Amino acid sequence: MKVKLSIILSLLITLLCANQLQAQEKAFPKKGEGIALFLKRHNRTGADYQKQFIELNKSKLGKGNTLRMGVKYTLPPLQGKEAAVAAAKRANHEPLFGKELASYKVTSSELKGACFYLVSGHGGPDPGAIGRIGSVELHEDEYAYDIVLRLARNLMMKGAKVHIIIQDAKDGIRNDKYLSNSKRETCMGSPIPFNQVRRLQQRCDKINTLFKQDKYAYKRAIFVHVDSRNKGHQTDVFFYHQDKNSESKNLAKTMRSTFTHKYNKHQPGRGFTGTVDGRNLYVLRHTTPASVFVELGNIQNSFDQQRIILSDNRQALANWLCEGFVTDYNRYKKKTR
Repeated sequence: MKVKLSIILSLLITLLCANQLQAQEKAFPKKGEGIALFLKRHNRTGADYQKQFIELNKSKLGKGNTLRMGVKYTLPPLQGKEAAVAAAKRANHEPLFGKELASYKVTSSELKGACFYLVSGHGGPDPGAIGRIGSVELHEDEYAYDIVLRLARNLMMKGAKVHIIIQDAKDGIRNDKYLSNSKRETCMGSPIPFNQVRRLQQRCDKINTLFKQDKYAYKRAIFVHVDSRNKGHQTDVFFYHQDKNSESKNLAKTMRSTFTHKYNKHQPGRGFTGTVDGRNLYVLRHTTPASVFVELGNIQNSFDQQRIILSDNRQALANWLCEGFVTDYNRYKKKTR
């Protein structure tokens, strides 16, 4: 009986502490704001919130209960619907992103109702293409994986359901130029086979199984790779789509348009030569959802290497891929209304 009472008391203390923390939320007013506008900006509308606010801040208010600039005011605790909305915006947790970035907040609903299957190329016993800068080896699977993690985080923050198919329990999002190489990657916990066909079929099977389970109307897959060509061959990002699949082709074209727009904005006059083509690749043939296969550049070329070794560039690639998905999802929603 004593044990039960102590547990109940602990729970009550925890709840009281949580309420106190919420009640202690504070903020500064903006120029021209009265109490009503100030509270509305913090998702607190109505006479009850205003009354609570005045009670909490009596000594800080000006004449006629006006707000003073530069004064931090205590906000009344959220109630009911507003509390539920705030709870939905609290941090989510994905350990694959690494300790520093594991927590994330859903900041918009742009991709609510969308589901994605993200696959970084190669992994496990297969490093993929290998480039070199001096004595440092650049392994395709490491750079593709880092960009996929960044893309996944972006998509999740916009409210999407995301499956990260190839996973490394240790490597989160990394900002290093030279990413350490390993063979730890798994296919959602299952060892990756050495045989190429079995390796590719494993990830296709995983996607197709999840595809059947996921109750979403819009479901898309992306395979992220880094190409390997002659050192002197500089390439832009290019996209492959599934043959005879209009949704896959639309997605690839949307991705290319997004990249063209971004290059014109950030590097005017450079031009963007990335292409869109149908290609009979194994993963595109054997994957159920509309899919796009992305090659991020030539890992042998010194100019293309900058696109992947600089963390800001990897983030930009992830941002642009995410924006392409948002545009494609909006197109899909308009089409299906």
